[in-house]
Amino acid sequence: MIVTSAPLTTVSEASAQESAAELLNLMAATPPRDRRRAALRCRAIEAWLPLARHLAHRYSGRGEPTDDLIQTATVGLIKAVDKFDPDRGVDFAGYAIPTIIGEIKRHFRDRTWSVRVPRRLQELRLAITEANSTLTHTLGRSPTVADIAVHLGVTEEDVLEGLEGARAYNATSLSTPISADGTTELGDTLGDTDHEFEVAETRVALGPALATLDEREQKILTLRFYGNLTQSQIADQIGISQMHVSRLLTKALTKLRTQLDPAF
Repeated sequence: MIVTSAPLTTVSEASAQESAAELLNLMAATPPRDRRRAALRCRAIEAWLPLARHLAHRYSGRGEPTDDLIQTATVGLIKAVDKFDPDRGVDFAGYAIPTIIGEIKRHFRDRTWSVRVPRRLQELRLAITEANSTLTHTLGRSPTVADIAVHLGVTEEDVLEGLEGARAYNATSLSTPISADGTTELGDTLGDTDHEFEVAETRVALGPALATLDEREQKILTLRFYGNLTQSQIADQIGISQMHVSRLLTKALTKLRTQLDPAF
């Protein structure tokens, strides 16, 4: 929603605005290198700060600290003061308000999204939020996608796309507790790299490769790598020397490597 003038409810407020407008006129009439111009600029900015604060508060409650919004609105006000030209016949409030609001919207668009999305979707998200608030008030109920589409003059697909893009606006920390006792965090539910996949293909090929070994070679490999026995223990079980076990083990492993990797 675009406001075209600042709310003025008292004579003192009207007088303050008139005084601020006079400062801008004096500033415009003062040569750029005149020292008085800088002082007039500061006084004009201070005089119009209530307008910037008022517009900033209109956007509070949307996830951004009010102080940050006031600071952003002040930047917009400074830009408006520096670029305002009284000779164009437009009063300062009519020029400053859209400038300040534009600065606030850029703040939301550029700095508050957890995931970067196209600018078109960022602007659409803001438009949908404003339309939802306006329509809820005028309709007396929550608006439908069709209501918002008609209000904004876009298609329902555009509205749905904007709502989908809005999911990137906020992110949940991986440290967020998800269990009742607080011992489990969101990050604990994420999958980790399964290194077993790296040897899956080798395991599939290992069966046929083992079948090429004779019975004693298969037994020695089984006792060594599945039974975790030493060569001496294997020698005692089979009834041969430890040296013979070593030679048979080396021979069996060489056969396996040849089967698994013919280029070996």
